[in-house]
Amino acid sequence: MTKAGVYLRLMRPANIVTSVADVLAGISVSGYFLTENPQIIPVLLLCLSTIGLYGGGIVFNDVFDADLDRIERPERAIPRGEVSLSEAIVFGIVLLMIGVFAAFALSVLSGVIAFLIAVFALIYDKFGKHHAFLGPLNMGICRGLNLLLGISIISLSLQSFYFLGLIPLIYIFSITMISQGEVHGSNRNKLYLGAFLYLLVISAVLYHSWVQGELILSGLFIILFAYMIYKPLFAAIREPLGKNIGKAVKAGVISLILMDAAWAAASGFLVGACFIAALLPLSLLLAKRFAVT
Repeated sequence: MTKAGVYLRLMRPANIVTSVADVLAGISVSGYFLTENPQIIPVLLLCLSTIGLYGGGIVFNDVFDADLDRIERPERAIPRGEVSLSEAIVFGIVLLMIGVFAAFALSVLSGVIAFLIAVFALIYDKFGKHHAFLGPLNMGICRGLNLLLGISIISLSLQSFYFLGLIPLIYIFSITMISQGEVHGSNRNKLYLGAFLYLLVISAVLYHSWVQGELILSGLFIILFAYMIYKPLFAAIREPLGKNIGKAVKAGVISLILMDAAWAAASGFLVGACFIAALLPLSLLLAKRFAVT
């Protein structure tokens, strides 16, 4: 693999597609696409921001896990010697700076949110992941802020919809909690709790869709979303082995795209919802080539 390919692998491109979907969902929720003359530059800046933030956070995840990965995940780029630790650190810093500066180029509000995402990502990478409760909460905060980053394209909309950040927080809390058994397996209690929290998230999105008067359109995406996340999770509950949990986590991350499509549909932006959903095949394709977890 070329050096560029190694750097791309470090960033987990399949996951980055889901972070872009988060931001596009947030922009849809804000109503920006339904304004009289929406401009593409603000959208591109926020997409670039989330790519840098998510990519940088993932790179530093591998940086801080370098020693452990030599034992548990020797297939990763740093343990294999495909990229040095110092090269990975510089790459991660550059990505995070791109993420923060791109958001500030749009507005101070967006920049502050991007900065908070970078901070919480680094806290998770270094400290949070080692805590059974704080780790999932930390990662959930990052994803909740990512949705708010998209909504911040219109500051007044952020004042109206800030509470929606709780939904991806709960969802990612669930996935991160489940992923704690990815290497050595897990007890079923965590998986059952994850299933319950998934149901809570689905109910919240459906309720928001009903309030917005778009329950039917949004519900179609939610049905697909529920199928994609519950099928591998039930398999993991039957056999809570590391490989089955890994599949459940992978499906949970990639399926975020369908939840994001549901957000867009709930906001009355059906074209945007279909565009976001169309990112799913791209993420699945990348997931076959690059690791998701």
